[in-house]
Amino acid sequence: MTAIAEHKRAAEAQGYITAPGFIDLHAHLREPGFEESETIATGGIAARAGGFTTVCAMPNTEPAIDSPGLVAEIIARAKAATAAVRILPVACITRGRHGTELADLIELAAAGAVAFSDDGSPVADAQLFRSALEYARAAGRPIFEHSQDLALSAGGVMHEGIVSARLGLPGLPAAAEESAIARDLSLAKLSGGRLHRSHLSTAGGVELVRRAKADGLAVTCEVTPHHLALTDEWVAGSRAFAWEDDGRRAAPYDTATKVNPPLRTAADVRACWEGLMDGTIDAIATDHAPHASTRKDVEYQEAAFGISVFETAVPLLLAGVAAGWGTWDRVVAALTTGPAAVLGIQVPKNDLVVIDPAARWRPTTLLSRGQNSPLIGRELVGRVLTTLVDGDGLHQSFAPVAAS
Repeated sequence: MTAIAEHKRAAEAQGYITAPGFIDLHAHLREPGFEESETIATGGIAARAGGFTTVCAMPNTEPAIDSPGLVAEIIARAKAATAAVRILPVACITRGRHGTELADLIELAAAGAVAFSDDGSPVADAQLFRSALEYARAAGRPIFEHSQDLALSAGGVMHEGIVSARLGLPGLPAAAEESAIARDLSLAKLSGGRLHRSHLSTAGGVELVRRAKADGLAVTCEVTPHHLALTDEWVAGSRAFAWEDDGRRAAPYDTATKVNPPLRTAADVRACWEGLMDGTIDAIATDHAPHASTRKDVEYQEAAFGISVFETAVPLLLAGVAAGWGTWDRVVAALTTGPAAVLGIQVPKNDLVVIDPAARWRPTTLLSRGQNSPLIGRELVGRVLTTLVDGDGLHQSFAPVAAS
C-alpha cells in the first residue's frame, strides 16, 4: 500500500472524509504589484489550508501578465515560494488587459500559460474576441472570460433587485452577465475556440450554458463557493445561507460582501446548484480575491470588489450538501476532475485532502493577507485538517478541531 493510501485509510478510520487535492481554476495571488494584499507564498499557504493543491493565478497584476517573460517570472516565483502548491499562470488575452490589441497568445502558451483571460476587464470588441478564440485554439488553450456587459453594469456595486433598491445602492443587473454569455457563446461557435465562462452567478446564465452544451458547443464554466451559499441579502446584513431562514444578522453595507459578479438571489443560488448537479457547471473555482484593508475599509460604493475564499470554501460546500441542495461526490468532482478536464491535465495522484465534516469553528482571522470575508465570526461546520501535496503534509496528525 502506498503512503497516500495509508494516510487515506488512517483518516477515514477516524471518521474523516478524504478527497484528491483540489484544483482551483481562478484565484488572485496579487503578485507582482499588490503584495500588500497577497503574495504567491501567502496565497499558497491559504490555498493549502483550504485543500487546494493546484491554483491558477489570474493575470490582473501590475504589470499584467501579458508577455512570455512575465509568465516565466510567475513560474520562477512560485518555485521559490515556501508554500508547496502548484501555481499555474493564466496570461492576458490583450496587452495590458486594455482590450485593444491581442497579446502574443502562442508565445504565452509556449512559456507556460495554461489559459488566457483579461479577468474583470472582459473583451468588449467582438472581432478582437473572435480572434482571441481562434489564436487560443491554435495554442491549445482555453479562454477564461468574465461574463459582464460593462455598459449595462456601469456604476453597479451589488445585484440589481429588491435589496439594492432598499439599500439605495446602484445595481449590477443579471442581464449584464447573461447578454455577455450569449454573445461569447455565439463567437465560440463561430471560431471553434475553447470558451470557459468564469464564475457564473445567475439562473439565466446557467440556462444559456446548458442550452449551448445541449447543442454540442464545447463550452465549460465554473461557479464559486460564495455564489453557492450567500445571497444579496448579505449586503443588507443577513448572515443566513441561501437555504436557511434563521434570522442571523450583522451590520449592513459590509464591504466584504462586495464581489463581482455580485451575490445574487436565493433563486440564483438554487439554479447554480442545479447546474452543478446536472453537469452544466464543470468546476467550482474560488475567485479568491484578497485585498488590503485600505481597499475595503471605505464606503461601500468606493470599496474594491472581492472576497477572500480559500480557507472557507469547504464549509460552504458541505453546508449546501447538508441542506440537500447537492451531493458531495459531485462537489468533489467539480473541485478535481472537472477543472482538470478544463485545463487538459491529470488530477495529481499523490495529493490528498483530509476533512473533518463535523468540526465546528468560527474563523477570527485568515492565513491569507486579505481578511475581507463576511464569514469571519460566523460559525462554520467542516474544516480541512490535512493537505498532502506530492505526499508532503501540511499537518502530521489528524488532531480534532476544537468546537467554537
